[in-house]
Amino acid sequence: MCGRYAASRRPEDLAGIFEVEKWEPEEALEPDYNVAPTKEVYAVLDRPLKDADDKQPVRQLRKLKWGLVPSWAKTPEGGARMINARAETVHEKPSFRRAFATRRCVLPADGYYEWVTGVQERDLEVEGKKKRPRKQPYFVLPADGTVFAMAGLYEFWRDRTLPDDHPRAWWVTCSVITTEAETSPLAVAPADGPHALAHIHPRMPLMLTPDRWDAWLDPTRTDVDDLRSLLEPPPAGLMRAYPVSTAVSNVRNNGAELLKELEGPEEGTLF
Repeated sequence: MCGRYAASRRPEDLAGIFEVEKWEPEEALEPDYNVAPTKEVYAVLDRPLKDADDKQPVRQLRKLKWGLVPSWAKTPEGGARMINARAETVHEKPSFRRAFATRRCVLPADGYYEWVTGVQERDLEVEGKKKRPRKQPYFVLPADGTVFAMAGLYEFWRDRTLPDDHPRAWWVTCSVITTEAETSPLAVAPADGPHALAHIHPRMPLMLTPDRWDAWLDPTRTDVDDLRSLLEPPPAGLMRAYPVSTAVSNVRNNGAELLKELEGPEEGTLF
């Protein structure tokens, strides 16, 4: 799954990486090292500009809320539960299938966090001596330091309780597509820890390599079978993972120090 990630790149840098044609400086977000559901995040998408005569798609960097609210939802409360969409079923689920057909985006990140329950903690849990095991967080990112481009979907939701000119009359929300975690060895693995992403968690965000960005973002591609071919996991051996402080487990903590690599898992969280 993907329940937390880091996104610290500046909008102008993202605009260069993704060849963005349109972005609003007033929508700039501060670097966020602990992105959690319901937060505002950057998304790259291809869509005609609002009120423009030319209806050709334009590559944009937009600010969206993480947690997809389907257009048919009566209220937005369920958005926090729709932060992820499974690659295997995204084309058929009512909440995602319309967005999958025409409203796809890329969610740029530095990498994502995932938590592993330590061996000693798992033993205590099995014995019934500890109900809430302490988990060791790991940060997963491209080994070469490039942007982690997560496949995503976005959707529009109209709040009918507000007038048309109200700034919150329309919500634009998004979801991260996930796939089965890689079982092959990490490009760089911690000496004392998991050696494959599947050892950390059975799911992972679907990372799109640059050669798939244009096809994924193209809203004129609507054939389901064609689009599903873009959901293939990236080549193995592109990722690295390392342990980070358990401070990241508290969403109120936010800063570059959360990305600092530890020499090994914190005490009590040994892998």
